[in-house]
Parts: sequence; C-alpha cells; structure tokens
Amino acid sequence: MSPPQLVVGVDIAAASFMAAWARPGHAPSTPQPFDQTPAGFASFQKQLATAGVAPDATLVVLEATGSYWVALAVELHSAGYRVAVANPAHVHNYAKSLPRRGKTDGLDARLLTQFGLERQLASWTPPPAVYHELRQRLVARDGLLTMRQQARNQLHALEQWPVRVAAVQQQMTAVIASLDEQVRTLEQAITAVLADGAWAASAAHLQSIPGLGMVTAAWLLVGTVNFTTCASAQAAANSAGLVPLERQSGTSIRGRPSIGHGGNGRVRTALYMATLSAARYNPVIKTFYTRLREAGKPAKVARCAAARKLLHLAFAVVTKAQDFDPSYQKTPVVSLG
Repeated sequence: MSPPQLVVGVDIAAASFMAAWARPGHAPSTPQPFDQTPAGFASFQKQLATAGVAPDATLVVLEATGSYWVALAVELHSAGYRVAVANPAHVHNYAKSLPRRGKTDGLDARLLTQFGLERQLASWTPPPAVYHELRQRLVARDGLLTMRQQARNQLHALEQWPVRVAAVQQQMTAVIASLDEQVRTLEQAITAVLADGAWAASAAHLQSIPGLGMVTAAWLLVGTVNFTTCASAQAAANSAGLVPLERQSGTSIRGRPSIGHGGNGRVRTALYMATLSAARYNPVIKTFYTRLREAGKPAKVARCAAARKLLHLAFAVVTKAQDFDPSYQKTPVVSLG
C-alpha cells in the first residue's frame, strides 16, 4: 500500500474530538474541534475534503482508549478512509521521547498526526458481526461472575455474625441464584454462536484440543479475530503476552526473563486457566508440562510455557483447518534390521 498523502490525528472524548492534519514533510495544522455526533462526523469529513486528498490516500490515526473512538472509526472506514487505531502505550512512550511539556486535546491531536507521519501504521478493519456477538456476551459473563463472587463474599461475611437477619440472607441468596441463571443463559448463547456462527468451523477445531473448552475457544477467536490478526503462532503468543522478555544490560542488570504485563490479558488468563486441565488430559501439553517441572521449573513458569504451547496448537488447528491430532508430530520408527 502506498504511503498516505495526508495524515490526520484525532484525540477523541465522550462528546467531542480534536483533529489536526498534515502532509508528509509539513508540520501539523492548527487543531480544530468537532462534535462526537453524526453531524460532527459529517462536518469533519467535509473539512478533510478541502485538503484535496482522496479518502483512500488519507490516514486517520486514533487511540484505542475506551470505546469513544469506535463510532468515528467505523464511519470513516465506511467512507473509504484509511483508519489506524494506535496502542495508547505506544503513543504514550512516543510522547515521552519528544521535548514537550504541555498536554491538551489539541496537542494530543498534533502528537497523533506526527506519530502517524513517522510510523508505518497498519490499517484497521472493523471486525465481523460474530465478533461482537461473542465479545459482548463474554464481557457480560465476566461482569456477572465478578458480581456473583462479590455476592457470595457478602453472604459469607454475614454468616460470621452471631446475629443473622434471615431476610437479608434470603435476598443475597436470591441475588446469587439470579446471577447463576444469567451466567447459564449467556453460556448457552455463546455455545450457540460458536456452533452456528460464522466461526463455527474454527470453534470446532479449537474445542477438539483436550483442555480447551468453550469459554477459552471463544476468547481466542475474539482476541485474534479468528486468528486473522497474527501472521504466525509466535505473533499470536506475542499478542497474548506469553513470550518471555529478556532483561539484561552490561554486567549490572541480569534479571530473569518474564512475560510481563503486556498483551491481551484476558486471552492470557483464559489460556493459563486452560492449562489446569490440559496439563492432565492433553497428551502433548502433559508431556511438555511434566518435562518442565522435572527440570526444576516453578509451577507458574511451567504453566505459562504450557499456555504458550496451547496457543501454538490452537493457531495450528485453525489455520490448517483440521482437528487436533496428538500424534501429528510423532516420527515413525524406521527399522534398520
């Protein structure tokens, strides 16, 4: 794809956004405000048209902070603009490298413009409908599980007192029962989407891996958009934050490699929890995990390595469109006699 002829930086908020733009080799323009409404989006596109650059030659850079950016990104993508959704951590670190002191919406818009001019940013494409059908149910399920645990903790705390109000206990028990039912309903809906949705084939391949269940398969598909956002299994592991990072400098810093806190934490957690079962029932993961433990690796280190191995298996079965085969990598013994 040819370099953009115009780069637009957008700092977006709940009710409005600031935008600045520049051609390569030029300084960003004076930031201008627009409303976070359909009318504001139309006014923004009208203003961009005055630059005389076609939408497919214009790159609009936004930060993936919260969800305020989504409506504008979808609108611009539908209009033919190239949209890049930048990682806020990358932008933050880039800003620290510049000799600037102030922070305003206008300065941030200019910063994003400069960031887009200097970096080769990948174009963003809206995910398909099945992504939203799964992700919203998965996020809702996580929220309900958190509320259910809070209710259980409150009920447990009430039961420790010598004086117990039966009506309060009944209310808390009813709340827990209601949350149980809502979780079951969501899980049934997730199962139905995995079985009948656009990603049904991939979901079936993933769930053929022992230890990888419905929830983990759904999070993997959502976190990787059906493994279309990563070109390799290693890239998928990097995206999930499961690749150990070296920490060494000269003779003074020699820290242990660790996975850190970067990457998709929800996918990483799902895979880590899946290893609890996979290390017992998946022949590939069991052998791998056992070997690491026997070599003296701590349990958490071995589980993180097993989670990465599990992700490699998931990438393989989806990209090759075949079910898990535990004997796939085994080499037959050739007799020399």
